[in-house]
Amino acid sequence: MPTMQPDNTHPDDWLEQALRADGDAHRSVYIADDGFAASVMARLPVAATPPAWRRPVLGLLWLGAGIAALLAAPGLFEDAFRSTVAMFVGQRIGVADLAALLGVLAAATWATLIYAARAD
Repeated sequence: MPTMQPDNTHPDDWLEQALRADGDAHRSVYIADDGFAASVMARLPVAATPPAWRRPVLGLLWLGAGIAALLAAPGLFEDAFRSTVAMFVGQRIGVADLAALLGVLAAATWATLIYAARAD
């Protein structure tokens, strides 16, 4: 996760100087808590991490669901394919239509890549 960095390109105004001076004055002050913060941190539960086999199994489940859907309705897939081909072959396709189709495909591809590259 990216952290925000202060913008040091502009000279400090009076408020930033006052805040920085106040922070410098109190930065070295330690508030003794007799180990309270350490004991609270020690009692926190360990973060749950999914097992390593989870992602491949989910991928196989989605693949199986897609194949099952195609096998359950073979006529539906064939009808949709034939209708799509008839729509493109039976009509004239202009440059703007082709550009719009390529734009939609590019957006879907980038969205898929960004989703796949996210950090879980």
